[in-house]
Amino acid sequence: MKFEIKNVIRAAICGFFVAVTFSLSSFFGSCEKITEEVLRLHVIANSDSKEDQAIKLKVRDSVLSESEKWYKNAEDFNEANSQICTHLQSIEKAANKALAAEGSTDRATVQITQMHFDTRNYEGFSLPAGEYRTLKIIIGEGEGTNWWCIVFPALCVPMSEKEDSDLFVGISENERDIIMNPSEYQIKFKLVEWYESIKRGFKE
Repeated sequence: MKFEIKNVIRAAICGFFVAVTFSLSSFFGSCEKITEEVLRLHVIANSDSKEDQAIKLKVRDSVLSESEKWYKNAEDFNEANSQICTHLQSIEKAANKALAAEGSTDRATVQITQMHFDTRNYEGFSLPAGEYRTLKIIIGEGEGTNWWCIVFPALCVPMSEKEDSDLFVGISENERDIIMNPSEYQIKFKLVEWYESIKRGFKE
């Protein structure tokens, strides 16, 4: 009888770990999918002076506005990324126009790159840690505090006239839930961050 009870307990424990592993595996997969469907924005100010930090936000707004003009009809990440890559020169021109309008003599450089981000909380949503395609803007010497957000989907474009349901083009309902309800996934986000740090360690 004791042997049977031990087997039942072992089976229950095994079942619990299998369920947890499956749940985490599914969550990790969804987070990895998010990294493949989101185009991040990374703006680096010339310096940490009050003036340069204020100008950084002007450049940010100009870049977001110009970018949206090109990808606004995109049906998924790949199309949006293609449009952004095709119009990098136009986006850089918009960034430099914003600098000139503020009386700055700095110049902005624009590029598409691959960057690692830790879990980051924004106003009303969060993104899990991982490697993201990124639109990177460096202003002047690029020695100031960074500013991060998202180019696509247009979650950081307040002037967007799209309905909330239209902001998540190409993103599944499950992935949208992870992005928009981060308080429900805080522990899992930490596990993803730990997992990503291990992956990066093996690559180095």
